[in-house]
Amino acid sequence: MSMHAKTDSEVTSLTASSPTRSPQRPVYYVQSPSRDSHDGGKTTNSFHSTPVLSPSGSPSRQSRNSSSTRYSGSVRPGSRKGGPHHLKGEKGFDAIEEEGLYDENGRRGIPRRCYFPAFVVGFFVLFTFFALVLWGAARPQKPVITMRSIAFDQFVVNAGADASGVATEMVTLNATVKFNFRNRGTFFGVHVSSTPLDLAYTELTLATGTVKKFYQSRKGHRLVSVNVQGVRVPLYGGGVNWSSENGKLTAPVPLNLNFTVKAKAYVLGKLVKPKFHKKVSCAIVYKPPKVINAINKPISLKNSCTVV
Repeated sequence: MSMHAKTDSEVTSLTASSPTRSPQRPVYYVQSPSRDSHDGGKTTNSFHSTPVLSPSGSPSRQSRNSSSTRYSGSVRPGSRKGGPHHLKGEKGFDAIEEEGLYDENGRRGIPRRCYFPAFVVGFFVLFTFFALVLWGAARPQKPVITMRSIAFDQFVVNAGADASGVATEMVTLNATVKFNFRNRGTFFGVHVSSTPLDLAYTELTLATGTVKKFYQSRKGHRLVSVNVQGVRVPLYGGGVNWSSENGKLTAPVPLNLNFTVKAKAYVLGKLVKPKFHKKVSCAIVYKPPKVINAINKPISLKNSCTVV
């Protein structure tokens, strides 16, 4: 009896000293459909129950390992080819697709940030092409210069001395040169000027003149008159063969007239400016009048000049 009583007390003490166990957490089951059989085109769905802990419970390490194992097992072996670099490339490709660099067929297009530079470059290419077309169309339409005449109002030779006191014969010459300028341009006008008109005996310049600048409209023409003069120009023996009487020449004197006419057109503002140069060279023979103090008649230059 004593041994049985002792056993009951030990059991009672052990029960009182052991910790109170928590109540067992409920277990929920989730049914997931799966196609287990395929009979004559009809599919029979069977449900498998998967235990899931209640929200208050936390999954164990074993459940996490099993889920990760199932996930890794579902990945095909070929999908891991390339490793991290392959994944990085796929992300970059997705980013490029979002920016619109590839079209539907997979061909690469022009980035949007290149639209404006491409537009600027294309504009300048087209504008340059248009300017070249205008320049090429304007080049053949060169102006035409026709020499008309020269009239000597005064041609006197007198003895004198130059600025240094050297005695020599001095020439005073005054003449008027006329020529016709015609602009052949069909869609542009021209601004006209010239180099000095030099009237010389051999290489000695006796008189000079300058064309006043003017503007000639398209398909227009005008008669240009230029005064050429020289006052007391020393000959230094250059006119030794001249024959004169009382300062008046009594024999013909050969002279040369040289100048260059310049024309500039503004076809497209200052961007397209075709220029035209016409070099004029005339061989003139001055014939003094037979009657003293008679008015000199204009000398025709129609067949005496070359225009290049």
